[in-house]
Amino acid sequence: MRVLEPWLAEPLTGLLRESSARLALVMTASGQVVAQHGFTRSLDVMAVAALGAGILATTAELARVVGSPTDFGAVVHHGESQGIWLAPFDTPRGRWIGLVVFGRESSVGLVRMFFDRFAADVRVAAPSDTQPRELLAEGFERELDDSLRALFGGAPR
Repeated sequence: MRVLEPWLAEPLTGLLRESSARLALVMTASGQVVAQHGFTRSLDVMAVAALGAGILATTAELARVVGSPTDFGAVVHHGESQGIWLAPFDTPRGRWIGLVVFGRESSVGLVRMFFDRFAADVRVAAPSDTQPRELLAEGFERELDDSLRALFGGAPR
């Protein structure tokens, strides 16, 4: 497990332990990676973060177009050998997204319960002086590269 925010380690460890997650990714709504578990290649993390953020942005827009008073929430796929839970959650730093890949030893209901607990734990663990960050700031690409280097080893530029 690799995290960019030390206060995020305990809530993520709890989620991983309770849900038996094979992979996990925590990112901002714009796809900036905050933490990951189980990925071995930074390219996979970048692709999953971009796709996850895009999927949730798309479902939120679909909800708006069809007149839903709220977004559609989590996107879930339960395949033959593993499932994916992709859901937004609010933090003191703004809206974040969590992705959990789980196997047959877990279920959508259990992952939902543990994910909801994780989101609540993140809200409690976040520093009280934390302010929402501007998304896609001027140095976004450099910050993304630095974040991935920090998560996978190597010195930032």
